[in-house]
Amino acid sequence: VQLVESGGGLVQPGGSLRLSCAASRDILEMVTMGWYRQTLVHERELVASVSNSGSSTYGDFVKGRFAISRDGSKNTLSLQMSNLQPEDTAVYYCRAKPRCVSAFWGQGTQVTVSS
Repeated sequence: VQLVESGGGLVQPGGSLRLSCAASRDILEMVTMGWYRQTLVHERELVASVSNSGSSTYGDFVKGRFAISRDGSKNTLSLQMSNLQPEDTAVYYCRAKPRCVSAFWGQGTQVTVSS
């Protein structure tokens, strides 16, 4: 599975961004799809994920600011982020977990929150 993220960039504190992940395969076949983030000083952590049943999970730090969604017709996973703060600065990665094989990762997209 090839995953290509887009939508990262520079945003001011309190601003919003929408990340997208285009997949080369049917995302509805995946056991889970999700967004993770990583910084130079922190290990990669879960931001949000959605299962094939449609249930979603969020990292504790999200606190209602982000929303994950998927579009099966376009094989696209999205992450709408609002009220972004400097501590949200990180590289954001898309992950797809098919059945019976290891997960696939995208190349990442940089999100920088700064005034």
